[in-house]
Amino acid sequence: MNLFDWQQTVLHDLLGAPNEATFFKVLSRAASELGFDYCAYGMRMPLPLSNPKVFMLNNYSTEWQARYVSQNYVAIDPTVAHGSRSILPLMWSEEVFDNCRPFWEEAREHGLEVGWAQSSYDARGIGGLLTLARSGEPISESEMGANSMRMSWLVQVAHEGMRRLHTSTVPAMKSPLTTREVEVLRWTADGKTSSEVGQIMNITERTVNFHVNNSLEKLGAVNKTACVIKAAMLRLL
Repeated sequence: MNLFDWQQTVLHDLLGAPNEATFFKVLSRAASELGFDYCAYGMRMPLPLSNPKVFMLNNYSTEWQARYVSQNYVAIDPTVAHGSRSILPLMWSEEVFDNCRPFWEEAREHGLEVGWAQSSYDARGIGGLLTLARSGEPISESEMGANSMRMSWLVQVAHEGMRRLHTSTVPAMKSPLTTREVEVLRWTADGKTSSEVGQIMNITERTVNFHVNNSLEKLGAVNKTACVIKAAMLRLL
């Protein structure tokens, strides 16, 4: 199947998936068509900061899934750390896992010997990470040349498909922030007081507080600090 037809098929099936099971079935099929036995997709919501919602899907062995959770390996997994810092793809290598050798050896014992991962982020601050893995031959330069476009494209479509399934978990605003409200919150985020923001914007302190209170209401925040943090996490600033 040529690239265009393959993309159209995967796009239609992923974005039309009615639930996680169907979504992951399509994603796993696409991963297999790209030459990988395993795939995993994780999505992290931006809020609440204290305990953000995380959704994880994978077809790893049940033993490895249980081990990964029980040992809290997500805290030391270098692919997760990389994905939180960069949207560039990461190819698994000895160097990548150099600081967590026991973890790497355990993963390989469960068939996860060769892998590739790439993260994605959207305008709402939602982050996702797609991992493709197998126990077979290393990924060659020719393979990457032939499939890298499809793999990176799949990252973005998987993100959109998963996000659509969890739209209800994305924090919603009663109405969009106005340009003035965003500007006030930006200066507030920089540590400016209401009086200072008023001087910078050439408006009264009362007007500044009016915009802040409107933002509190729209974002459902309990105070100014929480409002600024929430707006920043939702990439509204």
